[in-house]
Amino acid sequence: MQFKRIAVLAAASALVLTACTGNTPEPQGGGNQGGGVKVANDEPGKKVVIGFSAPAADHGWMAAITNAAKAEAGKYSDVELRVVEGTNDVNLQISQVETFINDKVNAIVLLPFDGAALTPVALKAMKAGITVINVDRQFDSPFAARSTVLGDNYGMGVSAGTYVCERLKDKPGSVVAEIAGIDSLPLTQDRSKGFAEALAGCGLKVNNRVAAEFTVESGERAAANLLQAAPKIDALWNHDDDQGVGVTAAIKNSGRSEFFMVGGAGSANVMREIKADNGPHKATVIYPSTQGADGIRLARLAVQEKSLGDLVEVEIPRQVQLYAPVVTKDNVDRYLPTAFES
Repeated sequence: MQFKRIAVLAAASALVLTACTGNTPEPQGGGNQGGGVKVANDEPGKKVVIGFSAPAADHGWMAAITNAAKAEAGKYSDVELRVVEGTNDVNLQISQVETFINDKVNAIVLLPFDGAALTPVALKAMKAGITVINVDRQFDSPFAARSTVLGDNYGMGVSAGTYVCERLKDKPGSVVAEIAGIDSLPLTQDRSKGFAEALAGCGLKVNNRVAAEFTVESGERAAANLLQAAPKIDALWNHDDDQGVGVTAAIKNSGRSEFFMVGGAGSANVMREIKADNGPHKATVIYPSTQGADGIRLARLAVQEKSLGDLVEVEIPRQVQLYAPVVTKDNVDRYLPTAFES
């Protein structure tokens, strides 16, 4: 089935990235590169100056992106990280990247507020010989970044839908509801598409759907409207754990308890609820907030001309797409340490 094939491919991508997360064997064959050569990736190398820019931390997930990037850079004595203030002003973010270019940093890790708008300045940086690592929101040109680190929005929907199917496999005709994010965004469209296609694999469909705006307030409002319109629900998928704070409040205020809920993104507060098993959340689907940290690692490897130690290829990959696993009570302890706070 399609969702199984997607999950396998995503898992393979996740495995690729783990190659740069702590394998430190001694190099063999007298060098750092070459087919089959093991690379001591974490051993100090030449100094790497990295500029980092991301949108404003007005969302728990976005704050975690920047915090994780800072923490990751702090692990390496050969990395100097220059972080500019997060901004949702496209022109200001362009100016920040221009400053990095003028300062002749070695690499730029950039989560653009708007990928299309930041493409020209990213191209300028690449043409200036600066390694650009694109995070989460892709540029319009493949030449604007050396490598791109992505989450898997379609895979989130597939994972959520697959979990719902597993829970409701013996209950044909179950009512499934969905609280999406901002409907105009491709990421929301991808999540909804994956969810619908996974549900179709077990004969279910989305019966009730509303959209929110990735905020607590919008989540509570959208959930209240949904609960009023749907007198019976068996399963609810909410795309985003930050807006899920409001969704959970609306559920509590309604007194409804006949359905289970699946979250999205993977916040620590939702994982704690899953672990305690004392609320509607029985699962959440990860959209990794480690992407900024992964970008830092890839930038360092690229500038130091190192490869991923578990690959034969002598260069870092062109693109890394992280997996969207389902977190339940059975595996929550594995994911809680890297979860973000809503």
